[in-house]
Amino acid sequence: MASRRRLLGKLAGAAAAAGLAGCSQFRATGDRETTLDLPENPHDLPSRQHAWNAVSRGDEHGNPQLPRHHLVLLLDLAESPSVEAAERVERAMRTLESAYDWSSDGLLHALSWGTRYFERVGALDSSPVRRPEVLSRTDDPDLLEFDAALVLASDAASNLRAAEAAMFEDRDALAGESVDARLGDAFDVAERRTGFRGAGLPLEHTDAEGVPESPPLSEGDRMFMGFKSGLEGTQASEDRVTIDSGAYAGGTTMHVSHLRQSLDEWFRAFDDAGRVARMFSPEFSPADVANFTDDVPFSDDVTGHAKEFDVVGHQEKVAQTRKDGEPLLLRRDFNTVDGGHAGVHFLSLQQSLSEFERTRKAMNGWYVRDDSPDITDRENNGILDFVSVQSRANFYVPPRAKRSFPQL
Repeated sequence: MASRRRLLGKLAGAAAAAGLAGCSQFRATGDRETTLDLPENPHDLPSRQHAWNAVSRGDEHGNPQLPRHHLVLLLDLAESPSVEAAERVERAMRTLESAYDWSSDGLLHALSWGTRYFERVGALDSSPVRRPEVLSRTDDPDLLEFDAALVLASDAASNLRAAEAAMFEDRDALAGESVDARLGDAFDVAERRTGFRGAGLPLEHTDAEGVPESPPLSEGDRMFMGFKSGLEGTQASEDRVTIDSGAYAGGTTMHVSHLRQSLDEWFRAFDDAGRVARMFSPEFSPADVANFTDDVPFSDDVTGHAKEFDVVGHQEKVAQTRKDGEPLLLRRDFNTVDGGHAGVHFLSLQQSLSEFERTRKAMNGWYVRDDSPDITDRENNGILDFVSVQSRANFYVPPRAKRSFPQL
């Protein structure tokens, strides 16, 4: 791999000497199309920044598994948008691509653009993103706006640390590649979001606030609340979340929430059956859930379950928003102990932010409170009594060729 990279570096250098050939385009002031003069990407990469599934590990049932370590850097522009800034940003992103394979073992990444950026360039109203909103009666989240966000994920935590140091600090080489342009030349890091997924990792963080001393998380790949997440049938496909026409075609929208969890209360309040009823549906037993392989059955009888069991499940509520049998969201969420407290950074991709909002409103379960006196806005209403939303932010993830200052 190292010799291949050196060869690619020489080829890029030759292209530079002859006049760099580029592929990244964006619209400059007015209606003039501008092409950045850049070398071709060194690896054969998908056109979609959000195309991770094909290079992700899979479990024994074919479910794509996210990398074990995650970092989201929320960014503010340090200078005005310009052709020169766009070129530096694109060169920096290509440094990441040259240094690491596009894989879970190497580095998966996406540069997205937030509501503040689109407002800067006068395109917020025509963009596929809008300012975040409060979506429930029981949460009062910070509604955040940023210029951009860099999402990084890898099975090797050291790759994330190295990439961050090369892009925003003074590291001058990355996996053998010279660092000639940094994202830090154009952006300041406003916030960092860190986290993890995968067998064993939640148990390494039981010293965080809100986590019981011995949570039942030892078997297999579990999220903090004790269950597997991301079964293929419960996720939208990458095709489904891709914008299919217009100026933003080939990209997707991204919502990022920070959710705080009360895991000590969650595990103390219920036995296995009680947790299954609230996470999935009261129609299931723990043995049923153990046999779920690549999907979760959906009976579409939430109101009936409220009347019969005086409790409804999280999964059965959000499943009601499916279209043609397919979920609307592609979740790439991960556990976190940011702030010293257990939680989740809920990162979802969807074709339209209205689909995320619709799914979240279904999760609220307001429509079943009249079906049982025991169901309130939070109690016996899925997992709402054990999760609180700390913040929300919205972004657009462009296709790779238009990732540097889209719609400038």
